[in-house]
Amino acid sequence: MRAFLETRQKAAAAQVKDLEAELERVRAALAEAEEVHRRRVIGLEQYLEALTEENAPADGAGEVPRKKAVGPRRAVPHRRHASEVAELSPDYQALMAAAVDAGGDGLGARRAAVVLGWDSASASRVEGARARLKRLVERGWLVEAKPGRFMPPVPEQAPDPGRPGGGS
Repeated sequence: MRAFLETRQKAAAAQVKDLEAELERVRAALAEAEEVHRRRVIGLEQYLEALTEENAPADGAGEVPRKKAVGPRRAVPHRRHASEVAELSPDYQALMAAAVDAGGDGLGARRAAVVLGWDSASASRVEGARARLKRLVERGWLVEAKPGRFMPPVPEQAPDPGRPGGGS
């Protein structure tokens, strides 16, 4: 009887080892697929922004009209070309509000995914939220004071070149 039970125990241990190896393979494949997806999401957003910028006036020194840009809803205008957060799309407005609410701790990508109504357990959704936060940094709406923590710029650190005096 003992030999029989030991044989069953060894078979179960071998099955666990095989399944763990398969799980690692699947996790690696999932991580790779999520990275490809993240890069494609970012690429698409950059392409759509480039199309929007292509249609924008080339002269940055002149007065920029205050109408909303024609093009994709995800386009984020440069901070110097926009006077208020209301000019951003609703998703970006929600991210800006969450960054203000986060205070000195800053807004993280996982919390940003929740703000956007996305599944924060999905790595691709969290990376998509991170890409949007990075876009807001690139365009001057947010700063990344600490890695992965996004917050509105402090006026002394990033004065708005479009406003004379820079103070309110």
